Order: sequence, then structure tokens, then C-alpha cells
Amino acid sequence: MPPGQPRRIATVSVHTSPLEQPGTGDAGGLNVYVVEVAKRLAARGVEVDIFTRAVSRDQPQVAELAPGVLVRHLAAGPFEDLDKSELPGQLCQFTFELLRTEAAHAPGRYDLVHGHYWLSGQVGAVAKERWGVPLVQSMHTLGKVKNAALAAGDAAEPAIRLRGESEVVASADRLVANTEDEARQLVDRYDADPARVLTINPGVDLSVFRPGSQLQARQQLGLPPDGIVLIFVGRVQPLKAPDVVLHSAAQMIKDDPGLADRLTIAFVGGPSGTGRRDPDSLIELASRLGLSSLVRLEPPCPQPELAQWYRAATLVMVPSYSESFGLVAMEAQACGTPVVAASVGGLRTAVRHGYSGVLVESHEPGWYARAVRELISSPSTLARLRQGARLHASRFSWSATVDSLLQLYTAVTTEAAAAVDA
Repeated sequence: MPPGQPRRIATVSVHTSPLEQPGTGDAGGLNVYVVEVAKRLAARGVEVDIFTRAVSRDQPQVAELAPGVLVRHLAAGPFEDLDKSELPGQLCQFTFELLRTEAAHAPGRYDLVHGHYWLSGQVGAVAKERWGVPLVQSMHTLGKVKNAALAAGDAAEPAIRLRGESEVVASADRLVANTEDEARQLVDRYDADPARVLTINPGVDLSVFRPGSQLQARQQLGLPPDGIVLIFVGRVQPLKAPDVVLHSAAQMIKDDPGLADRLTIAFVGGPSGTGRRDPDSLIELASRLGLSSLVRLEPPCPQPELAQWYRAATLVMVPSYSESFGLVAMEAQACGTPVVAASVGGLRTAVRHGYSGVLVESHEPGWYARAVRELISSPSTLARLRQGARLHASRFSWSATVDSLLQLYTAVTTEAAAAVDA
């Protein structure tokens, strides 16, 4: 092990367990990030303990995610899946349980704390002071950014979150931004010290998300072999704008009625956030738009099956109002499928406009309808984008992400040791 590299890390993910299926509840790209990074850190000799809130009495207190990676479920509040707005009230108990877990071992068990999302950063800030170790923080999403681009019908992020984010930014030794865009937001909107902000792109598992036969994938999933298949993957909530996909499909058919015989729109994911209040909203909207016979609603699924959905797609649509990175876009492109995405936040990094997909400068359905129709009417353009999608995604691997994180961890722990010796 290189000098200064941490031996054991406490990873904090209060509001969502890495064992949850992404696409359900609050589980999404953050869960994928925590799992993929932890497994690869352990493979390089760094043990990882992931602390998350228990949501069921049946969950084991400790579960092995992979050799060298333990998930520790801490009892904090009722054994149920609470809305994120209810979780700040459980942070004191969660922090107490985390500190108690560490206290059961010899001093110096953890060399570093890495918090994911602002709730975890609040816990990590206390652990940092108690244990005398550095705090590395990944925000993943930012309340001020979300509030600046709210979808219709979505709820604004509360003041307690905005204050909490500012406190975490001030207390962290390093802030990991997913993209340069997020790094600028941390500096400009939260007064983060630029010297403490480091951009490290997330990755994609290129052994799972890789090109394959579109025809075979469609046969396996029961999709038309020669139709146009548009796919939306992710949590169904206003932030992700699944309604834009339906409205744009309706506009496409209005412009070209013949498309109704060739078009399938598939949604792979479950209700989340404010979308939980109206879980049938997509079904009802599809009915109002006359699209019911063209729509397939599919539950979240494991990565190998998800890769088949990507391969089956003509295009993957990501019309989100904000994204810190856009892991869905990267996974789709790794499978060789071009993406039509909103030109917001991390999607400007995840999608290379005109090379691996198309970035749309609006959330008006007509803009998406026009972008999709232009692509499906030009097989040569689609073929070029498929090739570009594969090449673009190949630059983003979890191994590269972990390389950069280990350099960061080593630097910050070395700094902390030098400060103690001074």
C-alpha cells in the first residue's frame, strides 16, 4: 500500500442504502457510485464501511457487500422508508449510532470520512471532529441548483437543506465535484474555497454496459424488431421530466401520424420524490395523449437487464431539469445507444453534443420531438452517433474514478498527519 494511503474509510450514505435497487425510492446514481467505488477501493486494499439508515427490522446490522466492504445499518427513527424531508430530525440519533459503532473498536479505526449527499455531510462533519480525521464530501445534487430550475409541480428544496449544505461545504476538507459545472456551482453559489474543490468524473461499468445486438435485446424484451424504441430510465419524478418524453412523442405523431405504427415508449423505473404522491401520473398522461397502446412501464431492474434495455433502444431520452452528472446517459452510450438529453449541469459532460448524442436547450416537448425526428429520419447520422457514443463512454471508467479518489484521499490524510505533527 502506498505511503499515506488510508487503510479504512467510513463512507456515509444516510438516506439511501447501497443495497437498494437503483430506480426505486430515493435510490439512483448515488447508490451506484457508492457501490462501484467501494468495491474497487477494497480490491486495492482499502477497507470500506458504509453507514446507512436501517429502514426495516429485518435488515442485518452488518452485511458484506463485497470482500472488504461492509454495509452497517444504523437504527435512527422508525423502521420505514422516510421521505428525505423527514430525515434531518433523525441525524442526531444516526450520528450517535455511528460514533458508538466506532467506539467499540480500537482508536484510529477510520483514517477518513467520505460523505455522500448533504445529510451525510452533516454526520461526517461531527465524525471528523470527534475522530480527528479528514472529511471528503460529495454533494451529488445541490439544493440551490435544483431550486433554480424547478419542474412544474415540483416542490422547492427547503431552507434547512440550503443551510445544511453551506455548513457542510464550510467544514469539508475536500469537496468532490462530479463535473467542472458542479465545481463552479460550489464556488459561485456556496462560496466554496476553489483550492478545496476537485473535479472527479464518475464512471460506468464497461464490462456490463457494452454494445450488443439490438435485435437480440428486442427479442428478449418483447419489443418490435424494426420499430422505433424510445427509452426513459430512472426515477419517475418531475425533476427527471418523464412527462416531456410523452408530450414529445405525442407531438411527433401529430407531425407524422404514421409513426404511431412504429413507435414504442418504454419507462424503466419507479416513482420517487414528489412523484410518489401520484404514482399513476404517467399512465394517466399517456391515456390523455392517446399513447396508452405505445407505452410500456417497467420496474427498475439489475444492471445486466438494464443494459439490454439500452441496447434495444433507438434513442435514450434524459430530459431532466438538473443532473449533477447523468449516469443513465453514460450507461446508454456505453451500450452504443445515442442520447437525447437536456443541456443542463453534468449532462453537458456526460453527452458530447453532435458526437455521442444531442443536447436540447429547452424543456419544450416540441424541441425534443424535432431532435428525435431528425435523428430517426437519418440512419447515417444515427450510425455515426452510435459509434461516437461508444467511444465517448469508453473514457469514463470506475477504475479511473478510484485512481483519482485514492490520490485525493492520500493527499488529504497526509496533510492531516502533517498538521498533527506540526
